[in-house]
Amino acid sequence: MGNLRSKDLSKIGYHNDQLRSLVIGITSKNFKHHSRQQLLDLLVEIKDNPEAFLDDELTGKIAEKIIGRAGAPSFKAFELRNEPVFCKTYGSKGIEPAAKRQMELATLLPVSVQAALMPDAHMGFGLPIGGVLATDHAVIPYAVGMDIGCRMALSIIGENESFLKRYEYQIREALKAHTHFGMEGGLDTRQEHEVLDSPVFNEIAMLKPLRSKAVRQLGTSGSGNHFAEFGEMELFTDNTIGLPAGKYTALLTHSGSRGLGSAIARHYTQIAMNTCKLPRHSQQLAWLDLNSEAGQEYWLAMTLAGDYAKACHERIHANLIKALNQEALRVVENHHNFAWKDRLTDGRDVVIHRKGATPAHKGELGIIPGSMTTPAYLVSGKGTGNALYSASHGSGRAMSRQKAKESMTVSAMKKLLANAGVTLIGGSVEENPLAYKDIETVIAAQSDLVDIQGKFYPRIVRMNKE
Repeated sequence: MGNLRSKDLSKIGYHNDQLRSLVIGITSKNFKHHSRQQLLDLLVEIKDNPEAFLDDELTGKIAEKIIGRAGAPSFKAFELRNEPVFCKTYGSKGIEPAAKRQMELATLLPVSVQAALMPDAHMGFGLPIGGVLATDHAVIPYAVGMDIGCRMALSIIGENESFLKRYEYQIREALKAHTHFGMEGGLDTRQEHEVLDSPVFNEIAMLKPLRSKAVRQLGTSGSGNHFAEFGEMELFTDNTIGLPAGKYTALLTHSGSRGLGSAIARHYTQIAMNTCKLPRHSQQLAWLDLNSEAGQEYWLAMTLAGDYAKACHERIHANLIKALNQEALRVVENHHNFAWKDRLTDGRDVVIHRKGATPAHKGELGIIPGSMTTPAYLVSGKGTGNALYSASHGSGRAMSRQKAKESMTVSAMKKLLANAGVTLIGGSVEENPLAYKDIETVIAAQSDLVDIQGKFYPRIVRMNKE
């Protein structure tokens, strides 16, 4: 027989380099009387049912490597479904075809159970931004995303809207002194929070070296569309937040888990891609079984990153509100790049991934921002099953960052902001208001998903200067 080559083995699902070397070594010496096809058929059988071959001296070595008993990660090859699982799309007219195709690919995964696409949806990595996916006992690191636990937080302060004009200078100075944006650096004053004492930092090897950076970055924000802004909060009559209707001052922030979440996402996405082999165009959607060691590790690390993102917002809000001698009357907050264990309306237990989508179980409060010059909506969920208890996490991009950069000048953006009565500290034309979809259209498209409790109007905005 002719010797097997690496590419022959790749075609039948042997993707691990060490495993291929082992197979070629064993077969070239010990299976000389097998035809090439007989050998390939045997190897497919071993790959699909390795436990059945463990007792044989030769095939057992290959089977052990596949299962992982010899220290190598086991892997399994999967094919996509022939038909997608159910996916409900909201605001379909305003969603680009590429985002819909990206969502459809996710609905073909063998672990997918149900999906939904929010009206702010646009192309992302892995899942589209605004994509929601329920899976069967599996978590997809790249569907959670790079910025694990990216979230919104709103603090309503016991001052009316005139506070913003009377204390504009103090607010601007507080934003400059107590926030930090960008990939590197941190605040001048070391921040303290109990999340830094989490035992998980020591329980998972890859997290140990990340703790020192997490200490430095606590209470800071990233770049892109992350922001901290003060504005006018209008609460409607009979709102469920428990405050009288009227106008207040509020602080709204948007950011995530910084370098910690990014490192976790990269590490476990690679493990998933090494152990769960999918067709090339869908490989980024590789998953981890929640019963596996890697799946349980990722879940712990993801949860820590989410707690860290929450801690960052808590420090930002505490520092800013204290600097203005105020107190928060109410805080509304939740993640939108995360995975949760949940139950569908038909009783099935699933893992729900929300990539840029807000949890909206019945009565659950959330914030859906527009842009620098348009309102954010304070909403409560209706618990809609077809939407996997979700809503949009914003208005969604209408332009790529590059296109936004090319189609807007700094002076034109300043004019837009001035006309809207908005002061911007930092920021860039990539985040100009016209780069985003119309928030009113996006909110109207999800009337089945949320009830509106109030509106927040940005007035003094701090962002990263690109």
